[in-house]
Amino acid sequence: MRFYAPVVLFCYNRPLHLRQTVESLQTNALASESELFVFSDGPKREQDAQAIREVRQFLTGIKGFKKITIFEAEKNKGLAASVIEGVGQVLSQYPKAIVLEDDMLSTSDFLSFMNQALDVYAQREDIFSVSGYTPPVQFPQNYPHGVYLVPRASSWGWGTWAHKWAKADWQVTDFAALKNDPGKQKAFNRGGGDLWPMLAKQQQGIIDSWAIRWTYSQFRNQAYGLYPVHSKIRNIGTDGSGTNFTFKSSGYGQEMIEGNVAMPADLMPDENIIRIFKDYYKLPFLLKIKNRVKYGI
Repeated sequence: MRFYAPVVLFCYNRPLHLRQTVESLQTNALASESELFVFSDGPKREQDAQAIREVRQFLTGIKGFKKITIFEAEKNKGLAASVIEGVGQVLSQYPKAIVLEDDMLSTSDFLSFMNQALDVYAQREDIFSVSGYTPPVQFPQNYPHGVYLVPRASSWGWGTWAHKWAKADWQVTDFAALKNDPGKQKAFNRGGGDLWPMLAKQQQGIIDSWAIRWTYSQFRNQAYGLYPVHSKIRNIGTDGSGTNFTFKSSGYGQEMIEGNVAMPADLMPDENIIRIFKDYYKLPFLLKIKNRVKYGI
């Protein structure tokens, strides 16, 4: 009997976004075969309490999954701590997991795509994460595959394996050495020129991002993130409703496309694709998302 990756969902104070996220997940054929773990963060301030009560009331009525487990935090942990702890907790029990936040729409084959990728690339030590999202980059017409590798992880509908998550260095213990090594900073920025500045802000306490530290751990292990050529995820949190993100945008990213995806087990990084991907992060500030959503990657 095939084992499907559990789905880990993080939510805070946006019941309408959460409902859309869950409803799109429920359209997946594999939803009924997948366990769902939900981590509901506690209120940061009193005015959030009512919205969080609405979130938790909605959570009690969710159906359509193999099993549903809900964790309700009494106090606010913040997204970074919630993700690091929550994903770690699930991956202490399961070999792989699929992770979402409460503002992601998915195609009806998102779970199928993610499970396929997590199976195909489980033994590839140079692939640390799998994303259902891809930024709006222009691919060469002759690119032959349905997926590609880049030196960057995504925080928008992603998955990983327990033995790779365990290699993350959340303290960034070699930051002092990295700070004095322009060559390593340049190498880290191969996945986008914003990566080193974002990591520096993280270590200075200016931002609180699990995702930049996850991408750096991927870099330290000479590993890549795997992305689909056509996105299976669309972010709906760019309306100013987020806690860590208040800039409004009418939309972001590729149109979602369903359909089977060719995944060669021997997929190798394509330097032309990496260059195109990196160039996307050179776009003018307002043509992307301000600091990305929730300091995402």
